[in-house]
Amino acid sequence: MDKKLISNYLPLPVGVSQFSLDFIEHNLVIKLDEEDALVVIGTVKENPDNRIDQILRQTFRSKEIRFQQIDQDDLTSYISRELSSDEGTSGSSETLSKLEIDQIANDAPIINLVNSLLIDGVNQNASDIHFECFSNEACVRFRVDGVLRTYSRFSRERFKAVSSRLKIMANLNIMESRRPQDGRITVQLRGLSLDIRISVVPIAKGESIVLRLLNTGLQRVKSFQDLGFSPDKIAALKKLSVYPHGLILVTGPTGSGKTTTLNALLHNIQSDTRKIITIEDPIEFVIDGIDQIQTNEEIELTFSTLLRRVLRQDPDVIMVGEIRDSETAELAIRASLTGHLVLSTLHTNDASSAITRLLNMGIAPYLLSSVIRGVLAQRLVRRLCPFCKKKYHPGLDELNMLNLKDSLKQVFYSTGSCEKCNGTGYSGRIAVLEYFLNNKSLEEKIAAGESTTDITDYINKKLLHSFRDSSLELLTEGLTTIDEIKRVILFNADF
Repeated sequence: MDKKLISNYLPLPVGVSQFSLDFIEHNLVIKLDEEDALVVIGTVKENPDNRIDQILRQTFRSKEIRFQQIDQDDLTSYISRELSSDEGTSGSSETLSKLEIDQIANDAPIINLVNSLLIDGVNQNASDIHFECFSNEACVRFRVDGVLRTYSRFSRERFKAVSSRLKIMANLNIMESRRPQDGRITVQLRGLSLDIRISVVPIAKGESIVLRLLNTGLQRVKSFQDLGFSPDKIAALKKLSVYPHGLILVTGPTGSGKTTTLNALLHNIQSDTRKIITIEDPIEFVIDGIDQIQTNEEIELTFSTLLRRVLRQDPDVIMVGEIRDSETAELAIRASLTGHLVLSTLHTNDASSAITRLLNMGIAPYLLSSVIRGVLAQRLVRRLCPFCKKKYHPGLDELNMLNLKDSLKQVFYSTGSCEKCNGTGYSGRIAVLEYFLNNKSLEEKIAAGESTTDITDYINKKLLHSFRDSSLELLTEGLTTIDEIKRVILFNADF
């Protein structure tokens, strides 16, 4: 492809007809010409990468796209001239009318910017994208492997158009910036069907917009081995899965992988001889052969109301996405008593606290003692990049923390830096687990109404496979670092 000068295409599209300077500078493309059926795109690269090609084809769906290679120095000169002229495309966001905001939010440069950020978030396996507007600028941050990273910054003036574009996509009120708003967006990107939850909250100098990215189309339910569970934990989970009835709980904070573990357990339970029904918010994994129900509070389809209905569907196994209140807890217990195996999640810091939480919700001790089968608590830590991790002998502080003594024999691993992990030293996440299975003694203690302190002490001393044990396994196998264990476990639970 022969290179051409940008000046050959003057006058170029300008203002809202041109890509944003952020988009041009970041992706090294520029719109040279646009007609009814054709758009000419200048590109520094001879062959634009797939991401840019996809963004442009989504933007100009009804038009033919023709690429023309241009010189990078020529493009840099153009960007410099535009920056020095200080001509924004969005004007003063505080004085724009609804019509003007709507026009800007639907113009190609803003659409390109938003599409680009969504695609980049998917490419980097981000779970959330944060758009935040401050006094002097706006920034975009991606949460990757549980950690926020600043991805890009752009002018405060452009934030209003970006905010409005996201609100339009989610059918929210683009003129409302004083009250919180929630919505959802369904988009197709890179062949993936994304269900995006959007939360908009006013802050001191603008708005904070958070997108939760959920892949509803191609997520594959993972096996216990895929999740990196050790043989003893897999054996415990399989032992739980053979119970014909009872209550199994997975606990932990939001974003700790509870739903992923529950779905792996369901996958292990699934057979033609058992009817399985799930009640979820949202449905993250679509599993053939399982009846999955999405909650919808707007039409009063809550966990508790749906749980009452599904009991009439002759289920063998019921998965309740979360026990949020006393009513749902009582219904889950009753379902367990009437011959159903019930799986659910609970927000507690550790496994033993699940008993205390259910008792505090008003569940009768004699009922709880007869249905609880086991509790699994988990956190997610970043997994070390296998290509650049480094061995080392831990110091005394690290050994004391894990009740270890010999630093010469003990080997841990630390982060390196390579292209495969984008220089972070980590790639993906893995679960740190603790669990216990019910036994006759624990059942008797709960039924007798012993104090929650005594019950917790008994679990921790006699039954619990602890976070410490799980952490030590991951550290010695070179799967994570002591810094990750400190960040996720030590400061959030009784280690």
